[in-house]
This record gives sequence, structure tokens and C-alpha cells, in this order.
Amino acid sequence: MPNPFLPGTYPDPSVVRVGADYYLVTSTFEYVPGLPVFHSTDLETWTQLGHAVDRPGQLDLSTVPSSGGLYAPTIRHHDGVFYLVCTLVGGTGRGGHFVLTATDPAGPWSDPAWLDGAAGIDPSLFFDDDGRAWFAATRQSATPEWHDQTDVWLREFDTATLSLVGDEHVLWHGALLGAVWAEGPHIYRRGDWYYLLASEGGTEFDHAVSVARSRAVTGPYTGYAANPVLTHRNLGHGHPITNVGHADLVETPDGGWAAVLLASRGLHSMLGRESFLVPVEWQDDWPVFAPGVGQVVADPARPAPRAAPAPLDWTSPNGPAPATVDGDSVRLAGPGYVGVRQRHVDVGFGARIVGTTDAAGLMVRQSEAARLRLVVTAAATTVVRTAGGVDEVVATAAPASALEIRARGADYECRADGRLIATVDGRFLSSPVAGGFLGVWLGVVSEGDASFSGVYYGD
Repeated sequence: MPNPFLPGTYPDPSVVRVGADYYLVTSTFEYVPGLPVFHSTDLETWTQLGHAVDRPGQLDLSTVPSSGGLYAPTIRHHDGVFYLVCTLVGGTGRGGHFVLTATDPAGPWSDPAWLDGAAGIDPSLFFDDDGRAWFAATRQSATPEWHDQTDVWLREFDTATLSLVGDEHVLWHGALLGAVWAEGPHIYRRGDWYYLLASEGGTEFDHAVSVARSRAVTGPYTGYAANPVLTHRNLGHGHPITNVGHADLVETPDGGWAAVLLASRGLHSMLGRESFLVPVEWQDDWPVFAPGVGQVVADPARPAPRAAPAPLDWTSPNGPAPATVDGDSVRLAGPGYVGVRQRHVDVGFGARIVGTTDAAGLMVRQSEAARLRLVVTAAATTVVRTAGGVDEVVATAAPASALEIRARGADYECRADGRLIATVDGRFLSSPVAGGFLGVWLGVVSEGDASFSGVYYGD
């Protein structure tokens, strides 16, 4: 099977099974529409149903900074209702934890119910066998014993009022003394044990998955002696898969188990953190991830032949772009940018400018401060590298209409009317260099009205 099963920037995957069907969501940060919802019947092949955040007025991401926005959603199902909890981070609008609900995972999803007084990030829900529901999240400790010590905490969740009730319980600080950012907590029940799954070390090279268990949902929890149950930090910077963590468990209809999790293809991957799958077995009432292997094994799919991106693939930062997409044609009715995730290491993205009132072209975007643009004006075609918020003109050529950016490993080849005009080392777009949490998007950009035809993504 392809692994990552969702290539490109699809981090923090959360999964739930309802009968024979699996549903999954991932983080989307400042991009809208946000929180994509996927469906599968085998955990290997996934089809996107839509987005949980897909209409004006539902959430305000207009002022969130790059790598702010929608963090670490969790999807769960109970009594015919799908629940999605998430955190909106940054910006001047309403933020914090919120809950969305739907009876159909394809939508529509509700407006947010905000969870007042709930601090931190990475929320999760757990529905117990007795009908009670519980909300868990992580936050920085008020009186930390070490730098970036965090609390995994728990409160009861009232499904009638979509609010938190009762006392707070601090469950865990992570498996290791001195471990930073015990995050992504999820609670499960198996037999008489409650299991708390969390990741620690920060969502970068030191990321690791650990587990604890208790006889009561409110604790106390005891960590597994074999923690961490999955990590690649011991494999070194040169290993092809890094940043392994932020897992969610799911039981299959035949009683088997699996975990979805995030990882990156290499230390300086421009594709960001992607969604991977590993099998899980239970031994002595503890989960064993990737039994017999102990690693995430990658088998990435090759890109399909060149074709127009699917309609649900298009997103834009901080709010809807003034874009109209019709197959392989895109029109920007004013300044804006709309793009698709780069999902493959070697792939092309191109378009032909068929009308513009100003500068227009293609852009590889990691953030507002880290971008690569191939832009045409009446005077010239220009390649502009933006690193640390500073623009640098890499190359200029005669005005052109057919533009293409080809990713080849770490390099981006910029072509105009079939001519190679610059090759740019793209590692400045990777998170370890640029900062933040995102991989890159490939898209069309304009400073005014512009129309593009023959837009494609593929080999």
C-alpha cells in the first residue's frame, strides 16, 4: 500500500471507524477551506468527502499568521453524531478550543461551539461505555519543573450543551523526565484498561509516541516501561523518514488494530508532515507499533500523469481567494493566491496565462516569509526567492505565457515557454530552515485580475 497514504501536508491525522467505514481529518493551519474529511473502507485508499470548515462566517482565519490557525483536530462518533474538536490558534478573532458536529461526515458541519476556559491545544474526545464523554487536551504547565513541560488534562464533556463540566484532572506530563510538549493526547478503552496515547519531544526530529494506562479514566496513569512505543529520533538525521509522532489508534472490524500518525520524508522535506499508517498488536495489554519492524516504512506513490487538480484540492491562506476554478482553468478576480499541496518529491505544476491586468504567475508557498515566485509582467518573466521575508531576484527573462515549476528532489526548476530560466535549491522552504509547521503549496498568484488555462499537477 502507498505510505504515506495522504502525501503532502496532511499532519496530525485523527481517525474513527463507524461500522465498516473509516473517517479521518487532519490539520490545515491558515488554509481554507479547512479540516478535510476523508473516507476509506480499508485504511489504505482514501477519498475526500469535503471540508468541515467550508463557508464564510464559520471561523475567522483572516488574521492568523503563517502556521497559525487550525491545530490538531480529533474526529469521533457517538449515537449517530460525528464530533470534531479542534483549536484555533493566533489572530485577532475568536480562538481556542471548539466543537463541530454533523450527522453526515460529508457535511454540513455545524458552526463552532466554543469551549470557554479551556487552555492549550490538541483536543480530543473519548466516549466511555457508561455513556459519559470526556475531553482531553494539553497545555504548558503553570509551574513547570523543566522547559516546555506540559500537562495532559481531562474534564467531562456534556454532549447536550457541548460544554465542559465537572472537575479538571491532570493525567500525565509525558513518559520521560524533561520531555517537552506531551501533546496529541487520545484516550481509549480496551477491556478494563484505559489507555492514554500522547507524543512528546516536539513535532520535529525528536518526536516520539508514548503510552500510559489506568484502571480509571481520570487516572492515575502509569507509563509503559517500553516507552517510547514508536520514534525515529534514534535513527539519525539521514534516515529517509523523520519526525514520527502524533498517532491515533483505530480497531478494525476483525479485531485488529492500526495507527495513523504523522512523519516527514527526510529532515528537510518540502512536503511537510504527512499521514502514515502502521499496524498495531497488543501484547501483555500494551500496544506494539509496527511489530517486528519498529519503524514507519515508506512506500510513496508516484505522481499520476499531468491533470487538473481535483476541486477539493484547492485552498488559500487566511480566507477564500477571489478564485473561480473550472477544471483546468482558474480565474483570480483580483489580488490573490490559490494552490494545492505538493504531494510528491518529483512533480510538475504549470499553467498558461491567458489574460492579466498586472503581474501574475506561479508560486511555491511555505509561508508569507518563505516563497518562490515565477511571475510575468509586460516587461519580463522574473524568478523571485523570498527567504526570511526578504525578496531576491534570482533570474529574469523575456515575457512568457506558459509557465512551469518542476520539483526535482530539493530543486525547483522554473521554466517559461519551455525554457529553463532558473534552478533554485528549495531547502529554504523546509520547516527546519523557514520555521513553522507546513510543507509547500503549488499555485497561481496575481496582483490583479488574471486568468489561467491548462493548469496541471503531475508527472
